[in-house]
Amino acid sequence: MKLKSKLFFYVLFIVALTIITSTSCKKKTETPPIQETGTVTDVDNNTYKTVKIGNQWWMAENLRVKRYRNGFQIPEMTETSPDSVWAQKTTGSFCVYGYNQSLDPTFGLLYNWYTIIDTSNIAPVGWHVPSDDEWKTLEMYLGMSQADVDQVKWRGTDQGDKLKVASPQLNYWASYGNVWSTNATGFSAVAGSCRLFNATWGDPGLSNTGFWWSSSIHTGDNEVWYRYLDYKNSNVFRYHGPKTYGMSIRCVKD
Repeated sequence: MKLKSKLFFYVLFIVALTIITSTSCKKKTETPPIQETGTVTDVDNNTYKTVKIGNQWWMAENLRVKRYRNGFQIPEMTETSPDSVWAQKTTGSFCVYGYNQSLDPTFGLLYNWYTIIDTSNIAPVGWHVPSDDEWKTLEMYLGMSQADVDQVKWRGTDQGDKLKVASPQLNYWASYGNVWSTNATGFSAVAGSCRLFNATWGDPGLSNTGFWWSSSIHTGDNEVWYRYLDYKNSNVFRYHGPKTYGMSIRCVKD
């Protein structure tokens, strides 16, 4: 009897321990991390969502300001401006993708790199255009190794999907096989495409690609580091290009 009694209590103990462990694990997996968010307003009174990722605060929307911080107008390139003007500009300018003024403002505007270095300052007060190293800090927080972030072209694993606004919001990202963005960071990247150095529009266009400037020069050829996300890829592309490209801008807090 004593043996049966001991066996009975032992079984009860194992069952109870299993239930406690199972419940504890379930609570851990079901409790999402608390995400800190906020807003910032630019000189044109556009208000942007912001999100804290690691120790950095990022804008969670593409910049769409048309004036510098000091109130000076940023020149706009329209359909009446020859492509050669955009391609030869050495001062700040912006355009709307495809000159389509009815585009969802979430896509933001495309700026050449000269807007970033203009002393009139394109970023809202207390914010700035991120350097290449600040982009790397974001990527490493999302799981990239130091060796990966220092590479060029496609790097990492699923960091791109963590940055892209969640599928199936297909007006912001096209669908492709089993590649699904999660927006786990709240960064909410949208596919705003780009304008190339020769003024042609990025192909295949909106909902497929997104390009974002850094403020850092690539010393090898005086080009500028940027980041690129693609609807077909889950990782992040890093490279450098001419200052006459038109790309989206995300700002990071000072």
